[in-house]
Amino acid sequence: MFDEFVKEITSELEAKESKKRARSGDAQGNFEYAVRFILEGLWKKSLSFPPGESFINLRSGYYSELPRYKDQKLTYRQVKAAFEGMIECRFIEITSKGSHFKRLLTGFVATDQLLERMENLEGHPAFVLSTPSDEEIIILRDKIDDQKVDVEYKDTPKTERFRSNLKKINQCFLKHWADLRIKNTEYQILAERILQDKDKEPIDLSRRTLTRIFANGSFKEGGRFYRGWWQNVPSEYRPFITIDEAVTTEYDYSQLSPNMLYFGYNYEMGNEDAYDRVLDGEHRDVVKQAFNAMVQANSPLNLKPDKINMDGLEMEWKDLRQRILDTHKPIAHLFFDGIGNRLQYKDSCIAESIMLQFADQNQVALPIHDSFIMRQGFAGDLEEAMRRAFYDEFQSDIPIKHEVIVERVTLFEDDGTPRIEAVTKDDREHSQWYDRNTLWLHNKGRRPWTICLHLGVEHKVMLRALL
Repeated sequence: MFDEFVKEITSELEAKESKKRARSGDAQGNFEYAVRFILEGLWKKSLSFPPGESFINLRSGYYSELPRYKDQKLTYRQVKAAFEGMIECRFIEITSKGSHFKRLLTGFVATDQLLERMENLEGHPAFVLSTPSDEEIIILRDKIDDQKVDVEYKDTPKTERFRSNLKKINQCFLKHWADLRIKNTEYQILAERILQDKDKEPIDLSRRTLTRIFANGSFKEGGRFYRGWWQNVPSEYRPFITIDEAVTTEYDYSQLSPNMLYFGYNYEMGNEDAYDRVLDGEHRDVVKQAFNAMVQANSPLNLKPDKINMDGLEMEWKDLRQRILDTHKPIAHLFFDGIGNRLQYKDSCIAESIMLQFADQNQVALPIHDSFIMRQGFAGDLEEAMRRAFYDEFQSDIPIKHEVIVERVTLFEDDGTPRIEAVTKDDREHSQWYDRNTLWLHNKGRRPWTICLHLGVEHKVMLRALL
């Protein structure tokens, strides 16, 4: 159905054009591909929480630069023609103008007219649209003119290993379905929560795979995994993440940066919490932010970073900075040396090891940098894998904490009677989540499930108890 939709829109754009001659074979193919590219992005954004803007690069040189990171089927001429045609047909409207000089992207959204037509599309973009197999997933960045930009590199056995490992992890992720099980009424609240946080982007459930990004032009710095939708979920909502319908547990490395600094350089950290000890257990979150900023910085950091909110602290930034230095004298010389990206490389290698281990078992471990989310039944295996991976790197143990599991509605009474009314009410309240998971199972070819869904509530209860 989406293919038909693309053809319809393409025909309407062409009917509006003033071109006297039809495009050649290659040009026609590139034009249709550009239309598809724009529509795919708009469809995904329309179903995000909250619905978001799409962005496009309208600088001609962009499409010939850094071919490693570019979709070779996208050409400037046809992208521009498709974009301008969709404006003329009133399918899209510009929300923010780009800049050739500042290399800013042009923002745009679908008009009500196009949104109404997309509402008739069947399925969900996460299932209908395929992930490009040739998309570069190992990205090298550097800072040029105070801007972080992607840079070209030559492949080596090391980068090829990174790519091969990540492809294996991503292939495993695509075999499973992660979702956010919250009540229908809660999605609007979540959307407003994200809009209020400038560091958060709309949650796009079709972003189901990872990209590994290295920093400072080096494959020994950075290397963390990004672009999975779950990484953008506010922490208070993460307990509601499900995998293949099942509840999950999040395990988190405790005080990862301090542990890596102390053990990586052969110092004893002691048993007291690395952050609590700075201000006698108060303002832990602020201390943690400050500590990590000082680790990341490559200069003395005399001015407070903008993201650190010190409201409620009866001290200035310089005083907090000094308290951290005094409290952590054994490693004080490691602050302000830009060591943060080198530590990130180490923790990214730990994350890669953990995800690969579970991918070999066809199980998903969703990374959020220093924590992982897995189905509840694998929680013990995850904790052990995390402990082992850290020990292999630093020859030391590390505390690991886990979040409380959010249980689903109880399916049966104590006497074994199905709780029909409670399950039905719960399904209605979570119908958006329920419908997506049903669609996922249908696309996986598990048709017996979808057939049973129509047999009655009793069958739903019995079947879910088996899953």
